[in-house]
Amino acid sequence: MNEFWLADADATDALGAQLARTRPVDAVVHLHGDLGAGKSTLARALLRALGVQGAIRSPTYTLVERYPLADGGEAWHLDLYRISDAGELEFLGLDGAEVRLWLVEWPERGAGALPMADLTVDLAMDGAGRRARLRPGTAVGEAWLARLAPLAAGHEVASDS
Repeated sequence: MNEFWLADADATDALGAQLARTRPVDAVVHLHGDLGAGKSTLARALLRALGVQGAIRSPTYTLVERYPLADGGEAWHLDLYRISDAGELEFLGLDGAEVRLWLVEWPERGAGALPMADLTVDLAMDGAGRRARLRPGTAVGEAWLARLAPLAAGHEVASDS
């Protein structure tokens, strides 16, 4: 696990950019945290750093937003807060053949119907800032965190991977 102190939105943007720079070709990221913890902010920063142009909308009401990636394929940003059962995902037509990056907020609401997380990001309010805990879920996630560690040293508050 790697833990980061994010003092403000700029620090969250920096972590998103570092995640983008070290991203594996295909990855699934589950974003956990209370409302307002910074899940959408981190996802937006990561997408922007991957070259997504134009508006990056929160998928709060659409449940999924799709973005073309410069290196091919798509990134999907899902917000599952409004669903009550994983079976509802079937109606979204989530055929992930072209998906290179999944960013899933409230993944517990889609349990069993989503791909396994390569990386889990737990975000929590902590005083005036936020704390981000990154945990690998697969070998892909472990390798991603290993590449991230040297870049993120300025924001890291603890690492016991």
